[in-house]
Amino acid sequence: MSKKIKVLVLGDHPLSFSGVGTQLRYICESLVRSGKFQVVNLGGAIKHENYSPVKFEEFEQDWVIYPVDGYGNDEIIRSTIRTERPDLMLIMTDPRFWGWLWKIEQEIRPLLPIVYYHVWDAPPAPTFNRPYYLSNDLIVTISKVTDKIVKEVSPEVPSIYLPHSVDMGVFKKKSEAEVKKFRKDSFETSGIEDDGKMMFFWNNRNAKRKQSGTLIWWFKEFLERVGDDKAMLVMHTDPYDENGQDLQAIIEHLKLDDGQVLFSKEKMPPDYLSLIYNMVDCTINISDAEGFGLGTLESLACETPVIVSMTGGLQEQVTDGEGNWFGYGIPPVSKAIIGSQDVPWIYEDRIAKEDFLDVMTKFYNLKKKDRLALGSAGRAHVEKNYGFTEYKHKWVELMLKAHDDCGSWETRKNYKPWCKTDFKGENK
Repeated sequence: MSKKIKVLVLGDHPLSFSGVGTQLRYICESLVRSGKFQVVNLGGAIKHENYSPVKFEEFEQDWVIYPVDGYGNDEIIRSTIRTERPDLMLIMTDPRFWGWLWKIEQEIRPLLPIVYYHVWDAPPAPTFNRPYYLSNDLIVTISKVTDKIVKEVSPEVPSIYLPHSVDMGVFKKKSEAEVKKFRKDSFETSGIEDDGKMMFFWNNRNAKRKQSGTLIWWFKEFLERVGDDKAMLVMHTDPYDENGQDLQAIIEHLKLDDGQVLFSKEKMPPDYLSLIYNMVDCTINISDAEGFGLGTLESLACETPVIVSMTGGLQEQVTDGEGNWFGYGIPPVSKAIIGSQDVPWIYEDRIAKEDFLDVMTKFYNLKKKDRLALGSAGRAHVEKNYGFTEYKHKWVELMLKAHDDCGSWETRKNYKPWCKTDFKGENK
């Protein structure tokens, strides 16, 4: 039997419930189940109860997760490469978290290739990312926006478009009886009477770009249009997240704390989350920047329509670009250039309140059969363009090709130490 290809994977802990963690779990499972790979995971971005390696009885030594703080550091990488001798490195998340790694890429890439699963929310083209892009052997992009940007900024680096996916055996339409029971049990536990209200769902981190406070403020005005007892908003988030607003204070100030806005605060397994998507009538995401937006894809897989801002990866979920829609997309009325020291420029796409209220009212007034038709078409769209089986197959195929094309250690080939601008603005 030929030797298995060993992959060193860096990113969010694959057993966490973050979008990055979820996708890495899907990828790692598909690689290991193929029988052609072993995976060594450095699982970060969460607070660990302990740092003992995590192993799976099913996979034995083929998949081991080592908890790390942050995403690791250069000494951990050097040590892991020496002891594990991986054939490939796969990294995923925003590029601002990997600057320390790419600074030592000339130590890493002569030995093994780096594959980067990349997201970027919006134009203008981030030419300041060019040194980062040039530090990889292959860039896999999660949205059409990201793919266009990478090809413009670093055309000489191989790149391929492969968007996120969801487990469609978990995220699917449930029986009416199961959903009815779940809804009844949920509201009996909360002590809130739902009285058959139309239910909107928001599943995001409470952070500035997610527009969590704006959503609550505008939802109050929506209730003033349709009636305070006609709809409710369920927000799956931490209302006290230090990166966002005090959402509890907002709903108390607006007098929306009598069941109009409810918070779901606990981390949930996928099966439970799937039931929530089935219970609600519509999922909302009005972020001003969103690389992909996994929650809306999960919602569509459950045949629940979406209302989204037309930004980043959201705009390719709500429509197939051929005139078919699976909810409502709200075009931005403002494209402000914002930035920071790390990201000098990027668009911030803001929608207008009146556009949001009009779309919410339009959805509210849809007949049930029309809402169901939108949801059914959404599921078909996910199956066609974000299919889970195809996603797993493509990752196996992609990583095999990366290994064949690039080799590792004694067989390393096609390594190009690009002449590029380094991370301090000096020429190498």
